[in-house]
Amino acid sequence: MEKLVPLKLKQITKQIIWGGTRLSGEYGLGEAGEQIAEAWQLTCREDGVNTIVGGDYDGKTIEEYIEANKASVGTKWDGGRFPLLIKLIDAEKDLSIQVHPDDEYAAAHTTDFGKTEMWYIVDAKPGAKIIYGLNGEYTSEELRAAIANGTLEKMMNYVPVHAGEAYFIPSGLVHAIGEGILIAEIQQNSNITYRVYDYNRVGADGKLRPLHIDDALAVIASTDPAHVKSEESTDPTVIAKCKYFTVNKYDLCDETKEIEVGAESFLHLMCIKGKALITLDGVDYAMNMGDTYFVPANTGKITLEAENAQIIASTM
Repeated sequence: MEKLVPLKLKQITKQIIWGGTRLSGEYGLGEAGEQIAEAWQLTCREDGVNTIVGGDYDGKTIEEYIEANKASVGTKWDGGRFPLLIKLIDAEKDLSIQVHPDDEYAAAHTTDFGKTEMWYIVDAKPGAKIIYGLNGEYTSEELRAAIANGTLEKMMNYVPVHAGEAYFIPSGLVHAIGEGILIAEIQQNSNITYRVYDYNRVGADGKLRPLHIDDALAVIASTDPAHVKSEESTDPTVIAKCKYFTVNKYDLCDETKEIEVGAESFLHLMCIKGKALITLDGVDYAMNMGDTYFVPANTGKITLEAENAQIIASTM
């Protein structure tokens, strides 16, 4: 049986008009000074797949590794599309107001999954805010009229955010990341976004970016955002939990954390602050800020050690 070890991954960077330079400047991703909106930390998709760095699979894609080691994803995986997509997102400007479909709508209208996600606020400038649902009950006709006459923003629920907060975003919840926010996003492996409003911005081609009003209105849920919560957990390190993913945040200050990686799911580790060591069977794997590791299911007990680090750990 092949020995299972943590696999360091090379991120896929995405340039979008609202992105900034923090991911290249502070996290060392992409080229120096490059404007990067998103760094896909774990991705196994046609529009982006990670490459393994170092070890026996150096230069191979995570897709090739999984093809050769299907059990590495875990017994909870149905063998179809890889389940998660994990990103770091730098919003130098406001993102569009948007919504994502659930699995049922996505299956009927697209070739992708639906999209439930969560945000962990890594950093936020003073006064930064997100859009988190609607501020009242509105019909599709009322929303359509507001989009047409430019008053949609008055219907949004604005929430000031601060570093260290987590927000669960189920499909159907209207949302947007505001300017000056750096987040870690864990989501279903889907890239479906229905833009509702985009501040009349133009893309690189000089044209207005397209909206997806009919699809958006078909999936928007007028849910009181105060009632939007992930599943409860007795583990204080859990910051989001649902049928698609469980996300833990570990704050390590001159300490170690043991994690058992069982047969049910792989473990994805992302260092968002400081640096740490992953240790398995006496072998250390260095993890600097921005680094990302795929730990195969059934690897067994690993140890995280750091003087001062924050680690986001995600499983199915």
